[in-house]
Amino acid sequence: MNKFILLISLTLLFSCKQKIEKNIFNAVQYVDPQIGSVHGRWFFYTPAALPFGMAKLAPHTNAAGSMGSWMPNGYDDRQTSIEGFGHFHEFQIGGVVVMPTVGELKTIPGTLENPDTGYRSRFDKIDEHSEPGYYSVLLKDYNIKTEITATERVGFHRYTFPKSEKSRIIFDIGHKQGESSTVIEAFAELVNKNEVEGFVETYPVYATFCDPGNHVKMYFIARLNKIPETVGTFTDSIIHKNTTSTKGVNNGIYLEFKTTENEVVEMQVGLSYTSIENARLNLETEAKSVSFDDIHVSATKRWNEMLGRIQVEDENDINKTKFYTGLYHALLGRGLASDVNGQYKLNGDGTGQIPSDKNGNPRYHHYNTDGMWGGFWNLSQLWAMVYPDYFAEYLQSNIDFYKETGWLHDGEAAGVYTNGVQTNFQGLLIASAYNCGIRNFDWETGYKAALKNEIDYNGRNLGNGKYDLHRFVKLGYVPYEDTTISNGWVYNFGASHTLEYSFSSYAVAQMAKGLGHENDYKKLMNQADYWKNIFDDETKFIRPKLPNGKFIKESTR
Repeated sequence: MNKFILLISLTLLFSCKQKIEKNIFNAVQYVDPQIGSVHGRWFFYTPAALPFGMAKLAPHTNAAGSMGSWMPNGYDDRQTSIEGFGHFHEFQIGGVVVMPTVGELKTIPGTLENPDTGYRSRFDKIDEHSEPGYYSVLLKDYNIKTEITATERVGFHRYTFPKSEKSRIIFDIGHKQGESSTVIEAFAELVNKNEVEGFVETYPVYATFCDPGNHVKMYFIARLNKIPETVGTFTDSIIHKNTTSTKGVNNGIYLEFKTTENEVVEMQVGLSYTSIENARLNLETEAKSVSFDDIHVSATKRWNEMLGRIQVEDENDINKTKFYTGLYHALLGRGLASDVNGQYKLNGDGTGQIPSDKNGNPRYHHYNTDGMWGGFWNLSQLWAMVYPDYFAEYLQSNIDFYKETGWLHDGEAAGVYTNGVQTNFQGLLIASAYNCGIRNFDWETGYKAALKNEIDYNGRNLGNGKYDLHRFVKLGYVPYEDTTISNGWVYNFGASHTLEYSFSSYAVAQMAKGLGHENDYKKLMNQADYWKNIFDDETKFIRPKLPNGKFIKESTR
């Protein structure tokens, strides 16, 4: 019988603060990014990325023009044509797409059904390779080998072109991409002869009702190792030759040059959520005097270090592939949002600044995007045991958000509230970290935020989550009734929210007890028992209750 042994040190199990020693275990060999990439979410397939990185590069097969929201799109392993390579892939965030081509200039992506209608290219699966931190493919229609990798905030591209009088790189910035939804404005300009700088501003679907009027902005600066001979811009299929800047929607810019057979053109793209200047700073800092191959090797090393913190022994490699591919995906989401200088996008106007340590470096990173939702059942335990430093920084980021706005978020996109399922378990996470011994964050303010998250409903909006907390606090349960929010979506989470709020009340109660806040503890423990109000003694099941306090009848479901 095969043995499946999870080797985690006893010190790690009993102390969330214990640092894990580095090892040389080769975990990357067991990760298959293609697993789960059929009908997957926008941010699920980003092979050219580091753990929790900002730069998350990936090929797109079905991203352009998507409706936004949360529907599957981006890359689908069943599809065999690529419409570009995107740099931002997070919940409700996406944009800055590039595509190398040769020959006739086309400025729209085209369709899966008829790739020839646009600049997309067919490819064969045998010519595609993906691994943590790296992706490559041969674009058949252009005979261009494309390779991508990344540092934390910089995307690296390497294109091997055929001999051509019309080789180019297209920057498609103004079309909808994945979950980014409506593009409000996109800007790009050629500067310094071989650089393209700009931004993409979008209005994600979830922001429209969680944070109305607040938009997501993504900044970039791309540097080529080749000076283009021709530059132009476009708006959809309308081409504007010999222009060096574009601003609007459905727009982009292209750079053309001649290439010899197998000529290699490289490009590095610095990213930021705060400014073009910080995108350039990130580029200069992370891409200085390094080659594409250096970054690929560094990415592999980083993934091995993070994945190798848990070592699995099994005679069956399939089991190890399942495990490490799952762990790989757990380390992709909720990415970095601060720049190398510690600046990050505030919820309101302006830029936040992380305090510096004695060496002038930011004391921690700021992380954004996506909430916890159901992840508190499993993801937070993984973070606490294996990645406690990241866990503390993730919590501190939300506490900083609370200091600015007065509320914790359970879904953020570059400073914008994007709460997906109208819950909020960030207070539970703060309590869980404190209760297991993780204290390297501002837990005093964290406790205030966590307590408010469980008991306060005044001034609460959809972005704060727990929009029905007032019913829970006043009635002792969340009733079974439809709630229509501002965009017309209808929710009815009566029984599930009652159970979840009871559980989170219990968690924060334990933190209150540990801190000696006896009155808070008693109040929260009283709320923790509210689940009993929807327990049916007759059937011995949890049953939804109507606003009048009666259990629903079969006919009302």
